[in-house]
Amino acid sequence: MTTETPSSSLRTPAGRGERALAPDLARGLMLLLIALANTAWYLWASDSAATSIHPTDGSPADMIVQGVLITAVDMRVYPMFAFLFGYGMVQLSTRRRAATSERAALGLLRRRNLWLLLFGLVHAALLWMGDILGAYGLVGLLMGRLFLRRTDRTLLVWSGVLTGLLGLLVGFSVVGAVFAARGDWDPGASMNFLSMASAMLGEPDYLASVVQRLMFWPVLVLFQGVLSLVVPIALLLGFWAARRRVLEEPGRHPGLLRATAVLGIGVGWAGGLPHALHHVGVVEVSAASASVFQTSQLVTGLFCGIGYVAFFGLLAHRLSERAATSAPVVALTAVGKRSLSCYLAQSVLCAPLLAGWGLALGGQLHSASMAAFAIAVWLITVALAYLQELRGRRGPAETLLRRLTYRRAA
Repeated sequence: MTTETPSSSLRTPAGRGERALAPDLARGLMLLLIALANTAWYLWASDSAATSIHPTDGSPADMIVQGVLITAVDMRVYPMFAFLFGYGMVQLSTRRRAATSERAALGLLRRRNLWLLLFGLVHAALLWMGDILGAYGLVGLLMGRLFLRRTDRTLLVWSGVLTGLLGLLVGFSVVGAVFAARGDWDPGASMNFLSMASAMLGEPDYLASVVQRLMFWPVLVLFQGVLSLVVPIALLLGFWAARRRVLEEPGRHPGLLRATAVLGIGVGWAGGLPHALHHVGVVEVSAASASVFQTSQLVTGLFCGIGYVAFFGLLAHRLSERAATSAPVVALTAVGKRSLSCYLAQSVLCAPLLAGWGLALGGQLHSASMAAFAIAVWLITVALAYLQELRGRRGPAETLLRRLTYRRAA
């Protein structure tokens, strides 16, 4: 690896020898979970439940897939993404501050998050109303401004306060569900936000679908990025962990990573299982009482997402000696290094084939076949990223974002 001068470090990302295995490995595996979580929305011809986007019927194989996704994937991925996003913000800020100044580092992050917000808008307009880039661009702007220079104690205190507020929200939803179950409230009479979003994907007119996505996207950005509280909490924890280089040096934090993985994944799966069992008909819950699952998934998803990050950190530590020689490890980390390109590539591969304005295959598939489709899409991105890694090329989206972000600095 060549030694960079301060001026060159302003315009180039971390070199191969500088990159830690754990964050890239986590991002690579995270994109598989994103593919599985997102493609369920493309089943636009199926009737979905009031508390889940998944269909209310299907074969035994479909029911198994639905149960697994509700337990281990739904609402568990975007907290993981937020944690890694916050972790990356600190990494980028640290490198930039070492080369120039703190003011320049904050300016760089601000420009990058503004461009991410624009990337998300274009992504939503052209292909996918469930875009997450806009939410992270928005929360990155807010939390970077408010907390990036705060002390570690402040980060932990505020993450605790926000988690407490999220817990109160779940508590209120439980009380509301109890009273609703005693009354005559019918959740089916209210607007099913999830079904409305999925129905957009069945729109046969592309221009009409663009308008619908542009109307839906700002609401999703505001809710997912700020109002749900999950992304800000995960981002603050990512800030804190990055300052301690938890993922760069997992061998120094095995106890923390093990405890976080066991507790987080345990809470996440235990919290999602009742919802899954209710959805597939194993456990009977009244429609009014089942509304509590919409908020309980937020809290348990937060725990699970952080737990997944910790687990991937431990996995990376075990695989570190084989990182340079194992083709599967190289391929997975190649996806992580190009996570933005691979995330956008999923929409390029899915929307024209599955949406109503395209080939409309989403109207014919079911949960099990859709999950197989999602895995195939992810494997395609793995293969493409691996080829780019062998050729020493960066992802196209990363290259564009970097050029736009650093243009003013140049």
